[in-house]
Order: sequence, then structure tokens, then C-alpha cells
Amino acid sequence: MDLPSDRTGEELSRQLLVLVDPFARRSDGESVRIAKDVLCAGATARVCLPDGPEDFAKALARRGARRPVVVGDDRALLRAVSLLHRERELTGAVLSMVPVGAGVSLARSLGVPSGAVAAARAALFGAERRLDLLVDDSDGVVLGDLRIPPLGEASVAGGADRVWLRTCRSLVRTLGARPARAVPAEAGAVARLRVEADGVTLVDLDRVVEGVRVGPVTGTGLARVEVRCPDAAAVSVRARTVTVSGEDFRYRSDSVAIGGPVRRRTWTVRAGAWGLALP
Repeated sequence: MDLPSDRTGEELSRQLLVLVDPFARRSDGESVRIAKDVLCAGATARVCLPDGPEDFAKALARRGARRPVVVGDDRALLRAVSLLHRERELTGAVLSMVPVGAGVSLARSLGVPSGAVAAARAALFGAERRLDLLVDDSDGVVLGDLRIPPLGEASVAGGADRVWLRTCRSLVRTLGARPARAVPAEAGAVARLRVEADGVTLVDLDRVVEGVRVGPVTGTGLARVEVRCPDAAAVSVRARTVTVSGEDFRYRSDSVAIGGPVRRRTWTVRAGAWGLALP
């Protein structure tokens, strides 16, 4: 359940910084134009068209009293939250979002309207909702969902890894060897991991793990933790901190960011850590 703040849409700042992600401009320029028109008609808005992540970060850092409105996909929203968190300015900021692009499932799950007009109006007239956040021990953030996939799936998730895998397979074919013995594990492989929730071990290194899923449950200050093993039923609990350790593993944050490989990582729930303007 979302936690409403005491600030209504009328009380939120009418000074806006509209950050238009470059991918949004390329993928759906018409939706971007509509969003800008609605926002500029309803508030005093400064529109920024950053060329990339560095320009995006500079514009956000120089926002002053302006309230940020991200026009883009889930990756752009995650970037904005991450930057504000690392600058320790997330608590006092209220973000808005106009989802543009194909990868907007996170925004929709958070309650952001899907249409450009509806989302822009929510940015103008919506109410602030305080949402929980997962923060790891390297200062990374997770807004909605963290997954540690099977070892083989993680090993081929990144572009560089895919290129490396194709190169290995090509070399193996050239040498006449059997691919299964010379390339990383395929999707469906398992890893030996220790998963702890609030200090209690759910799965230890003597068990193989097919997957781990963690996500904040807003309004509780806790995260849902699910661990799947091939030899037993899934384990599901709620906890404030989650630690995963063992073999090198990668993790996927909010379906858009890949972290790792690491051998140990701890995630902690921050209750009401960030604000999002919603209808």
C-alpha cells in the first residue's frame, strides 16, 4: 500500500525541471512533444534535453528549487533516483515521471499513468506518495524488484558477456570440441549461495539455488524474499535486510540494470525513502 504524504498536488512545487531522456526523443518524439506541451502549459517548466547520462546528471544536480520530471523509460527513472540517493538529496525531492518507450513496466507497477497526457497531468496535479527503497552496501538502489537469476542466465545477460560467449563458441567449433565443456553454463544452471534474511539463513552453501527474488513492500518497511531451489518448495519470507553470498553471482535490478559479479551483497529496506507524484 502506498503511503500518502501531507502534500497535495496543489502544494507541490510548480517550478519544474523536465528531463527528456535521449532515447525517449528517438523512440517516440510525438509523446515527448505532448508531454512538454502539457507540462509547460500548467507550470513554469525548464526543459532539458541531455545527450547522455553525464548531461542528465549535471542537469539534475543544477535543478535548484525545480521539481524533477523524468520523461523516459524505467532506466531513466532508476538513473534519477540513484543520482539523488548518492547525493543524499532523495528524501527532500519529489519526482514525477512521464513514461515514454517500451521499457516502462516498472513505472506502471508504481502507479504512473501510461499515457503522455495522463502522466503529465499527474506530474502537475498529483499527490506525493512516499515509497520504500532497497539500498545495497555499494550504494545501489532497487525501486521495485531484484532478481538473482540462474548462473547461466546471468552469465549471458550483459552485451559484453554475450559477445564473449559467441567468441568462445566459435573457437570451440573451430577446434572441433564439444561446446558444453567449453562455454559458461546455460540458462537453467544452478549456483551455491547462502541467503540470509534478518540474520536468519534461509538457504546455505550446501544447497543449490535456482533463483532469488527480492522487492520492497511499500508501507511495511520490509522486503519480500523468495528463494527457489530445485530440490524443495520455494521459501518466502519478509525481512528488513537480505544478504546473499557464495559463488560469484550477478543480479538484475528493476529489469534494467545488471550488477556484479560479486561474492557478497546486502540489501536493506529504507522505508518511505523517496517521493513520487501520482494521481
